[in-house]
Amino acid sequence: MAGWNARKPMIAEEVAPEHRLTPTLSWPHLIALGVGAIVGTGILTLIGVGADKAGPAVIVSFVIAGVICAAAALAYAEMATMIPQSGSAYTYSYVVIGELFAWIIGWSLILEYSLVVSAVAVGWSGYAAPLLQASLGVPMSLMQGPELGGIINLPAIFIIAVVAGLLMVGTRESATVNAALVVVKVLALVVFVAVTLPYFNAANFEPFSPFGFAKHMGPDGVERGVMAAAAIIFFAFYGFDAIATAAEETKNPARDLKIGIVGSMFICIAIYMAVAACAIGAIAYTRFANSPEPLALILREIGQGGAATFLAVSAVVALPTVILAFFYGQSRIFFVMARDRLLPEGLAKVSSRGTPVRITIFTASIVAVLAGFIPLAELAALANAGTLTAFAAVALCMLIMRRRAPDAPRTFRTPAAPIVGGIAILGCLYLFLSLPQSTQLYFVLAHVVGFLFYFGYGARHSLARKA
Repeated sequence: MAGWNARKPMIAEEVAPEHRLTPTLSWPHLIALGVGAIVGTGILTLIGVGADKAGPAVIVSFVIAGVICAAAALAYAEMATMIPQSGSAYTYSYVVIGELFAWIIGWSLILEYSLVVSAVAVGWSGYAAPLLQASLGVPMSLMQGPELGGIINLPAIFIIAVVAGLLMVGTRESATVNAALVVVKVLALVVFVAVTLPYFNAANFEPFSPFGFAKHMGPDGVERGVMAAAAIIFFAFYGFDAIATAAEETKNPARDLKIGIVGSMFICIAIYMAVAACAIGAIAYTRFANSPEPLALILREIGQGGAATFLAVSAVVALPTVILAFFYGQSRIFFVMARDRLLPEGLAKVSSRGTPVRITIFTASIVAVLAGFIPLAELAALANAGTLTAFAAVALCMLIMRRRAPDAPRTFRTPAAPIVGGIAILGCLYLFLSLPQSTQLYFVLAHVVGFLFYFGYGARHSLARKA
């Protein structure tokens, strides 16, 4: 099919050696990649933002966001095993619907991953800055963005550079380091639950929902409600989609992708429920709302300074796993779009080690600027808009393929597909409408820029159109 609705073939065509990724990953790497991406800034930092918007009912916000993400994860698992190509939602949309829709989703993923990397780097800086000031005497003005009265967030820029360097060394090496750091991060959360559980006080859950369920504007000009919180802490659950970008670098994608996507998602839901309940039960939510390091603050408030230091150090050590996972996904989305000629082809060349060095450096430059100067809450909200779009698109592609090719081979079939797909699509739409209006406006403006680039460059160079 030619034109804006040109589609890619379901079976990947042969690509030139300089544009070919090397398969080196197995399902343990993918589960570690997923858990590393999902467990991070969302629970370590954004639980404070969510509590400020919903009070103790932020637990309900976690449940709502988790259910929607679980539905999307099941759709991803089916599509990833049907179309084991790198590119995630962008590639599925290209194969199932067509080029223009794929461009919209690819641009949304670029927005998502760039902002996630930047947001997590800012969250990492929130834990690293107090340690650096205490141990090395580094001025806080060089470790906080303008929103906190600083000049530039240098720790955030530094950690992005470190992760970019690791990814350029090699995919398997990056995955091995990631797996080790994921163990550190999960252990820190287990310690948090164990230490705070004896301090659990049910009175801290009263009143349970002080700001109501639906999103509304509070008298202080802040949007509040359970759904307003869910729309922000939705950020805490995604990350499994980064696994789908690893399809071409997976040794046995038909088996390993479904294990990595579904397994990492449900492991993280269990971890989040335990941590959120213990956090709110330990102290009143007003004491850690909007803190850049809420879990460490909670531990200090209950007199567990040693555990707080351990958690902060663990966050500094392990939060880069989130940056690595999303940075990896971002570079692969850029890479595949460049290989399809919707972006400049020169960005799609790999090094002698099989890694896309050019695209990694390009990505690092973008996210470093965002992390250095933009506040965490704004980064998270805008990242969520891109993610919600991609999740809904994957669920839509799954439902279309169930009708178009019901007998096509599927090594994983989403149970109750119409219901699960409907939950993913309608849930993502509702969460999108629950985002701040300013975020929705920025999202639309970002896509206007994307359309200009597509019609100015991508549409004239597209391989699918030429084919």
